[in-house]
Amino acid sequence: MTRTIGSILVGLLLIAGVGLIGYARWTAHIATADEALADGRLDLALAEYALAEARFDALPAIRQLAGGEYTRVVGNHLLALYRLKRYDEVIDLAQKAPAAASPSFWSGSAFFQKAIVEEQPEARLGWLGRAEEEFRKAIEAAPDDWDTKYDFELTTRLAAELRKQPKTPPKQMMQLLRPPQPGPKTPRRVG
Repeated sequence: MTRTIGSILVGLLLIAGVGLIGYARWTAHIATADEALADGRLDLALAEYALAEARFDALPAIRQLAGGEYTRVVGNHLLALYRLKRYDEVIDLAQKAPAAASPSFWSGSAFFQKAIVEEQPEARLGWLGRAEEEFRKAIEAAPDDWDTKYDFELTTRLAAELRKQPKTPPKQMMQLLRPPQPGPKTPRRVG
């Protein structure tokens, strides 16, 4: 009886060990991507995160079992795309990203970046409106995130000022948020 229990235990440990080794090999792309992201090699990180995501997407059961890992992969993929200024890809990936990867924050940031370089006033306000909407969703998802609250407030105030002065050139937009400084008064001439 003891020998049977011992054999079963050894068999289970062997299966668990093989499973862990398989998972480590299966997620090697994630380790490579994380290292590349930390070193600033964003193109390599992007390629490795895409491979890791494809593996997770091919096996939904693994994606569900390792949900935290999948969320981290997608979040870092969004970060790498954003740092590479590939804003349209950020927006596209955010649409299918899990909520824990902060997709609304990333898409809001991408819309904001598109707005601040847009030359056409109506299109600029459209991008800012989309950014504002995404930041609002991000605040609802993470109400304690002060970075998101700041970005939402900045976007909201900038959009309000641009509605008043829509012809403001992109390079001068951020100056709309600064209140005019009282200049030195010219002395009155007497006499």
